[in-house]
Amino acid sequence: MNTQRPVNLKITSLPITAVVSITHRITGLILFVGTGYLLYLLQLVLSSEESFASAKQLMSGNIARIGLWLTLVALAYHVIAGVKHLLLDLHVGDTIRAARLGSWVTLIVTFVLAVFAGVWIW
Repeated sequence: MNTQRPVNLKITSLPITAVVSITHRITGLILFVGTGYLLYLLQLVLSSEESFASAKQLMSGNIARIGLWLTLVALAYHVIAGVKHLLLDLHVGDTIRAARLGSWVTLIVTFVLAVFAGVWIW
């Protein structure tokens, strides 16, 4: 029996590639919930003029805008990280150095898109 197994992970010392991979999974969960939110908004907008007005009223609040922003940022991150994973499946950038660079590019591009989404929503 191996008694030298680690008891817990040091989350603060994970490599950037692991952080990007874990965040990719988390954004998938956010998108699962966010898709329902977006479908609800779409249903409101397309139902009638009164429901369009209520959707417009709903989107004037900061909490609804934050929800929309989080969903858009999760979508952007998930797509960018997904493309990175597809490239890795094709053996493009599968060295350690390229994987780290790809992880940083994923984070930076997502940050830029998050700023653009924030400016667009507010």
